[in-house]
Formats: sequence, C-alpha cells, structure tokens
Amino acid sequence: MVPGAMLRLVMLGGAKHCPTFLHKVPCLLGRSPSGRLSDVVEGTVLKFSRGINQDRAAAAGGLQQIAFARGAATAAQPSRLPTLIATAATVAVLYFARDVFLPLAIAILLTFALAPLVSRLRRVGCPRSVAVIGTVTTAFLFLSAFGVVIAMQVSEVAQNLPTYQYNIVEKVRTLKETGSESQILERIGRVIERISTEISRPEPEVRASPEPTPETEPLLVEIFSPQRPVETLKNIINPLLGPLATTGLVIVVVIFMLFEREELRDRFIRLVGYGDLHRTTEALQDAGARVGRYLLMQLVVNITYGIPLAIGLSLLGIPNAVLWGMLAIVLRFVPYIGPVIAAALPLFLAFAAAPGWSLLVWTAALFIVLELLSNNVVEPWLYGSRTGLSPLAIIVAAIFWAWLWGPVGLVLSTPLTVCLVVLGRHVPQFEFLEILLGNEPVLDPKERLYQRLLAGDPDEATDNAEDMLEEKYLVEFYDTVAIPALLLAERDRARGALTNAQAAQIAQSASTLIANLEEIAGEEEGEEETSAETQEGDDDDADEYDLPPGDGKSVLCVGGRSDLDDATASMLAQTLWIQGADAAHASHEVLKAGNIKALKLEGRNAVVLSVLDRDFMRHAKFTVRRLKRMAPEARIGIVLWQEDGRPGTAERDQLVESLQADFVVFGMADAVRESLSDALPRSLKLAHPKIAPGYAMRRSKRTGRESTVKAE
Repeated sequence: MVPGAMLRLVMLGGAKHCPTFLHKVPCLLGRSPSGRLSDVVEGTVLKFSRGINQDRAAAAGGLQQIAFARGAATAAQPSRLPTLIATAATVAVLYFARDVFLPLAIAILLTFALAPLVSRLRRVGCPRSVAVIGTVTTAFLFLSAFGVVIAMQVSEVAQNLPTYQYNIVEKVRTLKETGSESQILERIGRVIERISTEISRPEPEVRASPEPTPETEPLLVEIFSPQRPVETLKNIINPLLGPLATTGLVIVVVIFMLFEREELRDRFIRLVGYGDLHRTTEALQDAGARVGRYLLMQLVVNITYGIPLAIGLSLLGIPNAVLWGMLAIVLRFVPYIGPVIAAALPLFLAFAAAPGWSLLVWTAALFIVLELLSNNVVEPWLYGSRTGLSPLAIIVAAIFWAWLWGPVGLVLSTPLTVCLVVLGRHVPQFEFLEILLGNEPVLDPKERLYQRLLAGDPDEATDNAEDMLEEKYLVEFYDTVAIPALLLAERDRARGALTNAQAAQIAQSASTLIANLEEIAGEEEGEEETSAETQEGDDDDADEYDLPPGDGKSVLCVGGRSDLDDATASMLAQTLWIQGADAAHASHEVLKAGNIKALKLEGRNAVVLSVLDRDFMRHAKFTVRRLKRMAPEARIGIVLWQEDGRPGTAERDQLVESLQADFVVFGMADAVRESLSDALPRSLKLAHPKIAPGYAMRRSKRTGRESTVKAE
C-alpha cells in the first residue's frame, strides 16, 4: 500500500515532471489507466490544487505591485482641494451677500412648498395664472393674518405684565423662605452685593495740588424740539421698510418661479447636467420631493400640536392661549430649540399669572403629553420617509445657518441642509456632504462588525447584532453578516494585512459575541416549535432559512485550521442547537496528528469541518479519511464559507467525489440541512495497490529460497 505522502507526491509532482509517470499511478492505485478513480484524482484534485497555487501566485504578484497600484490610484483620484476652496468661497459669498440670498432662499423654499398645490389645481383644469396667483395670494394672506394675530397678542401680553409683578415677588419670597434654614439664598445675595459694591466703588484720586477745588453742581437742561407730522410718520415707516420690501420681493420671486418652473428646471439642467440628464433629473426630483414633503408634513405636525396646545392652555386659564399655540406652530420649524422656546414662554406666564404652583405643574404636564404624542404617534404616522439627516447634522446645521443668516437661517436650516445632502448623493465631488450629514450607514453591516471585532469591542458588536436581530433570525445574521465579516478578516490575513495577534483578537471577540447571543439563541429555540406549527401547510412562506428540526441528532463542528475557523464552527453549532440538535464544537487543534485519536466521535450523526481558507482543501481529503475511519457511521462534511461566487451543483458534486466527503456546502442554511440530514454516510473507498506483472512470480521464488535456507 502506497503511503499518503507518496501518493500526494505522485499526484502533485510526478505528473508534472514525468509524463509517463501518470501511466504508473493507476497501477499503484489498483485501477487501469481508464479507471474512474484515477480520472478523478488527475482531473479534480490536481485542478483544484493548481487553482490554489495560481491564486497564491496571483496574490504574491499583487502584494509586490500594491505600492504601484496605490500610487496609480492616488494619481488617478481627483484632488479635493478645488472642491474645498469652492465650498469656502460659497460660504463667504452667502455670508457677505445675505441681504440678496436670504430672500431668494425663502422664495425657493416657498416655491417647493406651493408647487404641489399649483400642480394639483392645474390637473383639475385651472389656468396657470389663476392657479399660481390664487395659491400665492391665499398663502400670503394666511401668513399676514397669522402675523397680525401674533402682534396683537404680544401687545396684550406686554400690557398685562405689570399685573403679574405681585405674584412673581411673592413666589420669589416663598422660595427665599424655603431656603432660610440653610441661608443659601442670603449668602449668595451677600456675596453678589459685596462684589457689586467693590466694583462700583470709585478709586481715590491723587491730587497734584493740596488746594481744594470747588465742586460745581450740574445744571439740569431740558431740550424741547417739536416734531413735525412728516418726521413722525418717517420714524414709524423707516423700521418697516426693510421687512416690507423683503416680503414684496419674496412674493414677486415666488410668483415668477411658479410661472416659470419648467423653464427654470430646463435651464438648470442645461447649465449643470446636460451631459448626464438621468442623474440631474433624479437629483432635482429627489430634492423637490424631500423638501416639499418635509415642509408640508412639518406644517401638518405643527398644526396638530399648536391647536391642542392653545385649547389646553385656554382650559387651564393661561392668558393669551391663542398666541402660544400660534408661536408653537412657527417655532417648531426650528429643530430641537424651537419646542423648548415655545414651552418656556407659557411656563413663565403660568408661574407669574397664578399665586399657587398648581397651574405651573398642569401646564408642564400638558407640554409633556403633547410632545410624547407628537413625537411617537403623529410624526411616525405622517412622515412617509425621513429627511435623510442625522440628528447631529440637524443640530450642526441649525448652528451654521443661524450664524450665517440669523433667526431666519435657523428656521430654514433643515430644508437647506436637505438640499445639500441631495447634492452630495448625486454629485461625486460633494459626496462628503452625504457622508457627514446623512443618516444612511456608511459601512455595510459586515464591515461594521469586522471593524468592531478588530477593535476588540464585542460589546458594541453585540448591541449592533441585537438591533439587526429584531428584524431577522440568528441563522440569517450569521450567514449574511457574521460569516462575511470573518471572511474579510481571513482575506486580510491571507494578504498579510492582518497579524496573527490581530487574528487571535478577532477570534476572541467573535467568541464573546457568540456567547452574548446565547440568550437570543435560547429564545429562538423556544420559537421553533411555534413557527413550525404556524407555517405548516403554507408552502408559500418557506424561504431560504426554513431549516429542518434537529431532534435526536448529534453533530460535532470542528474548526479547520485557525482560530477564525473555530469561531465559524461555534456559530454553526449554536445554529444547530437552536434547531434542537445535540451540537458541540471543537478547536482546530484536535485535527492534528497527535490529538485526532483522542476525539470522541461515538454517537455522532455528523462531523462538520468549518473552514474559511481555501488552502485547507488541499489537505481535506486526508482529514476526511481519518474521520471516516474513526466514525464510519457518521456523515463527514465540509463547510467552505463563501459569500459570493458559490460553485454550482456539478462542481460541488465533483468536489465531494474527489474528497470522499458526504457533503461539501458553502453557506449556513445548506450546512444545517446537510448536518441534520437522514442520508446514510458514503463508504470509504480504500486504495489497494495493484501488483505489477511478474512481481508475484519473483516474490514466490524469493519466498521459496528463504524457506529452504530456514529449513537447512
């Protein structure tokens, strides 16, 4: 019988260096040159091994050329410096020319908001002029009436403020008496009084002459200048000219933009995107849809918040309840800061209007209830999609636009930032805007998990996994996220970018992640029976991750050749345990020559080798043969984890035949199905060496001579 090393040398080396040697191999294997086994060995195993050698050579060549490739990529990548310079110049222009751009920005946003109404009237049959002028007139009449009501309410509040002075003084005195035991307020008051006295004390003057100068008392003089009616009218009108001129300019620009909307769109496309009509059109539609939806839905949300607030404050007895409701509608357009300001003013009035504390408590409770209902019920129901901005981006944008354009910029910050995110999504030069301001994840789930495992942070990896497990099962998470993350680690290790210590750290973090998900695995195990009863008789709901039950099955999962393989074996064992099987996992160390005999395989229905590295397949045949000799009644299989480019059925069957395994699979679902299969294990094909012609006669003669010598 030919040893394993000799047989490997024959398959890998002899055929290459000696063409006639292949004709001797079938004789050694006990088959004719046309036998099936020799064809499989020469065809499949040699082809697979040579493919791995070619992959290694290609990887080595790629590592040698990586510096050149990076240099070429850096040279080919356009510089971001012009983009940054253009961005800085744009910000400077917007700041110094804000008197021009601010009305234009307001007009553009109002055009976005009113355009759907105009389009709907046009579809009904209204002429363009009637639809545009009617919509703009109605909108600005409503805004004017809104402003007049607010002005009247503010004037009334200003007149009533002196009547609240007594209540404010009494409550401050009550607070002072409450803290009289510790005398905290008195001490603070004394310190403030001493500091103010020291600051206001005049410094002594050093006189050059000892002679005192007589003090002169100031003479009170009253200057009376009668104002003419023209001057009085001028003093009243001058402060109003700026806002009135801006309002008129905005109205005119909105009307013309609505009239020339299609023409302006075509001119914009011709100016910036004539060479790429598809991308430019998509960007315009995306920006218009997002901004229009945001403004309309935010207005509806604010109205559903402001009207109940005004009614509630009126029932509680808060003065000028209509004013606070209308201010809440306007201020809630300002993200995060607006609702706080809208609540602060009525709370102060509740503090000042009533002598007791109950009105303040009930007012605060009203705001809390309305905020909870608006944030958790109304907004999720009305918003078909979000604005696409992250919460931090909304805050930063509010600060930036408030610095740039003042309070009006604060109100316009969210829709303007939405336009910037759309610009970054569709224009490659401004992609950094979407990355910085958008709410879409910039890393795939597998890349994010790999990054956390590489950083040695299994806790955050567990948090991310639990978030994903709210929408998918554990087997799907392992198959689409966790295993691909370990594949990324294996590829980095193969190309030398990952050290052994880092690979061990990733494997340790992955093991901690698997242990942290043990509780979720237990919950899914209890759900298996219920889900099976629910889906019974409904074949339409069966999908890729509908797995068979594993009751009564015993499976051992073994890592192939590294710590990363051990982590994948643990994931497979946990998935099999969820299905009800008696699953265990073992380290790759047990497959070594000195340890494999100590492996306990009694009663196992299947033994699965879990590997990430394709190089393992070069030695897999000998490992499979050893395991089959140790457990002839168990099915021996291999899981070669792959995310993309999985081989077809024919290639997989050919690989199974060459390795003499019971199954070879490439994903989690197939691995579970094959491990729990009731199929019988295939018998091991032993290789018997065939005796060469004439060898038996020579051996019999030699044996006869040896027996004669012994007899003498």
